[in-house]
Amino acid sequence: MDILIGVFLVAGLFFFTVGVVGLLRLPDVFCRLHATTKCDTLGAGLILFALVLDHGFALESVKLLLIILFIWLANPTAAHVIARSSYNRKVPMAEGSFELDYTKEGSA
Repeated sequence: MDILIGVFLVAGLFFFTVGVVGLLRLPDVFCRLHATTKCDTLGAGLILFALVLDHGFALESVKLLLIILFIWLANPTAAHVIARSSYNRKVPMAEGSFELDYTKEGSA
């Protein structure tokens, strides 16, 4: 069981590290948001699940599972709100990016 817990912890730390690298290296708010949201959700889920395995069947495990559920719901929702706000404020995209906006005149 300790090996499985270790694997979940290392995998969670890996995804957090990838998210930080994406935050530092990617060119604009939309790319950064995508990288950090995906990696933080998965990283936190894996680390908290490792804690669930460590505690076994207990009240703390139920609480940790509820926290995982909340993160899975809140993190993508917050990312959507931030991306939509950035788009509405016309935050510039990275050079070489293309925009698919079907709300403009003359779009298909």
